[in-house]
Amino acid sequence: MFEHKPRPEWTATEEFLTRTVVHPDPALEQAIRSAADAGMPAIEVAPNAGKLLMLLVQLTGARRILEIGTLAGFSTIWMGRGLPPSGTLVTCEFLPKHAEVAWANIDNAGLGEKVEIRLGPALDTLAALEEEGREPFDFIFIDADKENNSRYLDWAVRLGRRGATVVLDNTIWEGAVLNPDMDPVNAPGIIEALTLLGEHPRLDATVIQTVGSKGWDGFALARIT
Repeated sequence: MFEHKPRPEWTATEEFLTRTVVHPDPALEQAIRSAADAGMPAIEVAPNAGKLLMLLVQLTGARRILEIGTLAGFSTIWMGRGLPPSGTLVTCEFLPKHAEVAWANIDNAGLGEKVEIRLGPALDTLAALEEEGREPFDFIFIDADKENNSRYLDWAVRLGRRGATVVLDNTIWEGAVLNPDMDPVNAPGIIEALTLLGEHPRLDATVIQTVGSKGWDGFALARIT
């Protein structure tokens, strides 16, 4: 796996912001512990990023969320808490073990009635959602295998309503977007997705760099036009 390199001061600052401003509750802390106990990689979003997702859901008034990449359900819980009482969230997970851990965390957080975990390759799930004629999504969060990022963005446009919000995680990747040889597995997919964000006729986007416990990275924020 590609190694991210957080600096101690970045992590310390993130921890200060988390305990001073973000205040994750026991259900979210349990989600982190359960992932570690299950031997899952520590690649969930940072707490301050998770709360940003929740606030974006609330600020945009989203009622239907699509998440690509569940892991242990940490970001799922954050976003689910931003939904109104009648809101729903569909999340795509490839690995059964991850889905099992995520479901326990989501249910423990009191979101079992709002969240649907779809198991299997995300591209297959996305095609199935289209075939089912689901109502367009208001908010799409992409945090899965980087090789398919551009395909996930295409599906976001197909499955999202006009005006929907799209968030794409991991867009800087320790600067590998400038030097893809650093990670020939993931960097090309990230660069392809960034190029698509800048050229797609129905996406208006920006990209923000971040530093913290996950290293030097960033996220893209886009609106479907």
